[in-house]
Amino acid sequence: MGPLAGIRVVEMSNIGPAPFCGMLLADLGATVVSVQRMAAADLGLEIPTRYDFLNRGKQAVAVDLKAPDGVALVRDLIAGADILIEGFRPGVMERLGLGPEVCHAVNPRLIYGRMTGWGQDGPLRDRAGHDINYIAMTGALAAIGPQGGDPVVPLNLIGDFGGGSMFLAMGLMAALVEQRASGKGQVIDAAMVDGVGALMAMHYGYRQAGIWSLDRGTNAVDGGAPWYATYPTADGRHMAVGAVEKRFYLEMLSVLGLDPATLPKQHDATRWHELRAILAERFRTRTRDEWEAAFAGTDACVSPVLDMDECTTHPLATARGMFRAVDGVTEPAPAPRFSRTNCTPAAPPPDARASTMTTLESWGLDRARLAALAEKGVIPA
Repeated sequence: MGPLAGIRVVEMSNIGPAPFCGMLLADLGATVVSVQRMAAADLGLEIPTRYDFLNRGKQAVAVDLKAPDGVALVRDLIAGADILIEGFRPGVMERLGLGPEVCHAVNPRLIYGRMTGWGQDGPLRDRAGHDINYIAMTGALAAIGPQGGDPVVPLNLIGDFGGGSMFLAMGLMAALVEQRASGKGQVIDAAMVDGVGALMAMHYGYRQAGIWSLDRGTNAVDGGAPWYATYPTADGRHMAVGAVEKRFYLEMLSVLGLDPATLPKQHDATRWHELRAILAERFRTRTRDEWEAAFAGTDACVSPVLDMDECTTHPLATARGMFRAVDGVTEPAPAPRFSRTNCTPAAPPPDARASTMTTLESWGLDRARLAALAEKGVIPA
């Protein structure tokens, strides 16, 4: 099931971005095998396997990549794959004996996807980094936060998942389409700094057009405009306001019971602080749920700010099926939706040590060979 049914992917397990890219492909029906280390590695925040959603719907194997037999085993998996995903620093796969030249020698049609923070070349290629470092170097982090305050870290959504995983997935799909015509594989260099730069295209344009200030928290969509901001309510929760267009803005004022003739003009930035204070005072007069009810059915572009527990049971999520329960665990449903080839619910994340043998057999590897490797400790018994 799913539009990628029949596509086989080998994912070299790592943290965050590479597994998320693999999850996206698995959600859409690809057969994804996660190649994991024999021993648990220090990858930062560890969680129980069942809650490791980035590995849902995948197969998993544990392999000793320090052993030549382990590398040969992974090479044989790659020989039967359409796509390889790796998220190591430049040169790591080459040192393992699994670089692009080696892999293309055994599988010329292979689409070899590489994801790093800084790119495969450039002055920072060998430097360690995380999402916060990549968005710091691309102008994104400097643009997020309140006026006069420090930059605000927007989770690890922009660099890791937006600029990294999503752009790698798009590149893989584009290469897959091209491969159908050429019959050849290729290497994709997906750098998070490149992806974040692309995500910032609109704002770079605004800046050069003279309509975006480097003084964060003073622009139209960075929280500076009072009609694109959040406001605390009487119960200490928040409402999100995105009333950009005039008709939506006027509808918001109507629900709030405010007369636009008595207020500063919507786009008079010199008086935004006055308008913000008036809106803030009004939002503090009711609870968040009361305001949600008041704005229901309107085009005012005003919404309650829900936390991660609340959003899963909100009527919006229920009606859309945005979340689903699998074995008593709530997780986000695959996106996007397809009219003919939607996927069946993904299986829970696998335990690599328990599933190695069955997974490798399903990829056509010889059982006697696997038993010998298990006896030598290259894979779990």
